Amino acid sequence: MSDVTKILEKIENGEESAAADLLPAVYDELRKLAAQKLSNERASPSLQPTLLVHDAYLRLVDRDQQQKWTNRGHFFGAAAEAMRRILIENARRKRTQKRGADQVRVPLELAEPAILEDSVDLLALDEALREFEQVWPDKAKLVKLRYFAGLTISEAAKVMSVSESTVERHWKFARAWLYSKLDA
Repeated sequence: MSDVTKILEKIENGEESAAADLLPAVYDELRKLAAQKLSNERASPSLQPTLLVHDAYLRLVDRDQQQKWTNRGHFFGAAAEAMRRILIENARRKRTQKRGADQVRVPLELAEPAILEDSVDLLALDEALREFEQVWPDKAKLVKLRYFAGLTISEAAKVMSVSESTVERHWKFARAWLYSKLDA
């Protein structure tokens, strides 16, 4: 049993001091995952890996709601979902007219036409993922674990309690389905 799982059990049993032990135990891994997710986004000074980790952590340990995580994988699955929601909210916020909608700010000295990197349209991905989840909730969970939490095939297999070959098959299917939806 991992240290994180032990801490999660203590939190579930009502030990308030255990919540203070959770963040140091998972911080480095959550920050690495957040940095990986943000590397796919356009640079935004308002959303850095540290901020994403802290916001996700605050959502996870909300003291008003009793959290029940069965193990380390379950916690990181919840963290992936929290990070996904934060990224989606940020993408929506960026698109609002108040904040300039889809306009890109360019410093005057760089005002020449430039080719922007291809980045995933998070709102389109979220919409497609919601549709996908209606039909295949287990495969949608896999997408969240792989894409938003950055888990490997073997880590995702452990979290989902299925074989690696099943995860690989589901991952190929999910990617193909989502790609066809996003490419249309």
